Formats: sequence, structure tokens, C-alpha cells
Amino acid sequence: MTMESQLSLVDDLAANVSEVATDELSRLAASTDRSGSVADGLPLAVVRAHGIEDVQAAMRIASAHRVPVVPRGAGTGLAGGAVAGTGHLVVDLSAMDRILELDPVDEIAVVEPGVLTARLDAAAAEVGLRYAPDPASAAICSIGGNVATNAGGLRCVKYGVTREAVLGLDVVLADGTLIHTGRRTMKGVAGLDLTALFVGSEGTLGIVVGATLRLKPRPVSTLTASAAYASVAAAARACAEISAARRLPSMLEFIDRRCLEAIDRFAGTSYASRGEALVIAQADGSAAETEIEAIAAVLGKEATWIEQGVDEESSERLVEARRQVLPAIETEGAFFIEDICVPRSRLAEAVERVSEIADRHGVRIYTLAHAGDGNLHPVIGWDPSPDDVPGAMPPAETAAGDEIFALAIELGGTTTGEHGIGRLKRTWLEPEIGAGSVDVQHRIKAALDPLGILNPGVGF
Repeated sequence: MTMESQLSLVDDLAANVSEVATDELSRLAASTDRSGSVADGLPLAVVRAHGIEDVQAAMRIASAHRVPVVPRGAGTGLAGGAVAGTGHLVVDLSAMDRILELDPVDEIAVVEPGVLTARLDAAAAEVGLRYAPDPASAAICSIGGNVATNAGGLRCVKYGVTREAVLGLDVVLADGTLIHTGRRTMKGVAGLDLTALFVGSEGTLGIVVGATLRLKPRPVSTLTASAAYASVAAAARACAEISAARRLPSMLEFIDRRCLEAIDRFAGTSYASRGEALVIAQADGSAAETEIEAIAAVLGKEATWIEQGVDEESSERLVEARRQVLPAIETEGAFFIEDICVPRSRLAEAVERVSEIADRHGVRIYTLAHAGDGNLHPVIGWDPSPDDVPGAMPPAETAAGDEIFALAIELGGTTTGEHGIGRLKRTWLEPEIGAGSVDVQHRIKAALDPLGILNPGVGF
């Protein structure tokens, strides 16, 4: 855009939205996210939306000026999906953070997109309910971003991902039109399932400005068992055996030795002294005690160490290691979190082959997993240098990452279980789903966003 056009855009925004920022600090913050991805330049401006009308006005103005729009929430994404660069307008939804309704009878919540996930869960707890999706970043991520990426989390093995909790959405389309999808009821099959279409669409089809969410009864008890193993293969086998034994954990997490060593350096703990890998399992509900005992019996077959939580406090202490993994890794240099998912029956093979890839390329890979649903997070770490390209991995780490994506597809899995394709995995979409499916996605995109201004460069 010419300088004159930019000034005209900003003037239009200033006259029609509650708040617009053009200072360098605001634009710089919107040019990256937690993935470490960095845009090529800074966005034109940041609209800080305080209500649906602000989002509608911003989209109408962006359409008139033919300006690309990047929707943004808490900025905790791990695939570069909310990174804005040169020529982009950012619509920041973080100030739209009200819980509009919480109905304990119908067990639903109606929220704005900026509500933090953990805050919604805490509010639901006050009436004996819970918001079941539980991303590891629940304390800092927002519902809008969870919906945009179809976020997973620690409790997915029992409760499912974000899609299973979304009943309806309020969405602003590219031209500023507001639509309402879905319903408030547990059942409903009127028309096409537009709600499911927008969940996981990463802001490429519309901007989510409200969500009607399903809540669940809060379990009367939650108990934990944790076990260490002499090898990652033994730990992965134990996870697979829990499924084979038809046990139903509410959480089943795997952490390898490199992760444990990072946690020990970060928190002053001694997890790595227990073995090469740690498995953390939880069971909840009225039968939690019986279930966790059965799970512990399976975990204990090959374990070098095992501990079972006897109450809520000791159970939460055993889970703390899992929540500390990413904060610990973040202190150790640059990193990229991969997000592959494989059939549970191939989890052990995937873990072992990721280790082989790390050795072959001589790179540092920390591996953790939502083992209950086969979702691995191989975290590629490296020591940054002044010669590094901002937001890009060095060559050896890039080659290792590509092999891990190829491995996921080879094993019948996916290159992203919960973080989204974003900007960082676009080249792997077609090899996974095929050219025909990609073409259909482009056609849907063109129907809803004919100018192609919504989050260009993301997803496909």
C-alpha cells in the first residue's frame, strides 16, 4: 500500500472502531507468537476489538481497502497462525473476555473469544461443572484460539478435543457479516454443520467472536499414578497396554529423559534419576480409585519406579512435571514444537524413530506425548546464534523436522494433532490429505472469503 492508502485505512479505522494502535511496540508484538515464528516486517495497525461491532467494522473496512486481516487472541499459538507481517491488519480479540452466561442446568457456557481457558474452567467449577478441554497452556491461552486450532490437551483421551465441546459459534465473515452457527441444545441436525467447519479453520474462513460451549459435571474424584521406565520403548509399551487392557484414563502423558533433565534444571527436581522416561496417568469420576489401581497395575509391570496419588493434592503434585515441560524447555534456547499424531498402536515405534532421527542429525529433541491419543510433541531445540534467520530453524534441525513429519504420515498419522497447520506446516498439508482435498478447501475458502483477505498464508 502507498503511504496515502495506509493513512486512509487508519483514518477509517479510527473513525469506526473503539481502539486502533499504530505504534511500533503494538505492531511488533503482533508479528510473532509462542512458536517463535517471525513475520517479514510489521503489520499496518492493530485493531483492539471491544465488541462484535468493532470486528464487523474492521472487516468491512479491510474489504473496502483490500487489506489482509490476521485475527489474534492470546498469541500462544505454536504454528505461526496469528503472525502478522507487512501489509496486514491485525484484529486483536483479547479484550473481548467476558463470560456472558453460565447455565448449570443446561450445562453450557456462552463466552467471548478472549476468555482464558483456565478462567472458564474455574468459573464452571463454582457450579460443580468443568470445561473439559485442557491444553497445557490453559492458564494463558484463550477460547477463540482454542476454537481456531481445534486445540487438544491433557484430558483429550477421555473428553475429546475442543470440537467436542463447541455447540455453536458467532462468526464475523470477511465482508463483516455476522452469522450464528449451531445451537444451545445437546442435539441438532438442522442444515450443514457450519460449526464444525469453523472449528479448526485457523481464522481463514471467519473470525470467531462468540462461542456456546458444552460443560461437563466436575468429577467427584481425580487420582493419579506416575511411573518411570528404563527405556522410552518400555514406557511407550506401557501406554499402549493401558488401551489394550480397556482402561479409560482421563489423562495419559509420556515424558522422555531429555524433558525430565530440562525440568530438573528448571525446577530443582530429580525426575531424571528415576529412569529414561516418565508416564503420568489420571482417572476421574466415582470409580477413580478402582480405575487408577487397575491402570497402576498395568504401568507397574515394567516400571523402575511407581507412585500413586492417594488424594487430590498428591495427585496434582504428580501431574506438575507435565505442566513444567514447556516452561523448562523455553529456558534452554530456541525451539520448535512439533505436533504429530499416530495411531496408538504405533506410539512406541514413533517414539523410538524420533530418537533415531535426533541421533542421525545430531540434534536435540525433547519428546513428550499425550500418549492416550497418540499425539507426540517432539520439541526440536538448538542454541541460537547471530547468524540464524529469525523465526527459522538451522539446516540440521529443519531436516530432522521434515523427517518427523514424513514419519507421521508413513505411520498412518497426521502432521498436526492439535496446533494447526498455521504458516509453519503448509508444505505438508497436501502430502497428508491429497491434492483433491486441498482443492475443495480452496473452493470453500473462495466462497466465504472471495477477496482472500482472511489470514492469508495460513493453513493452505
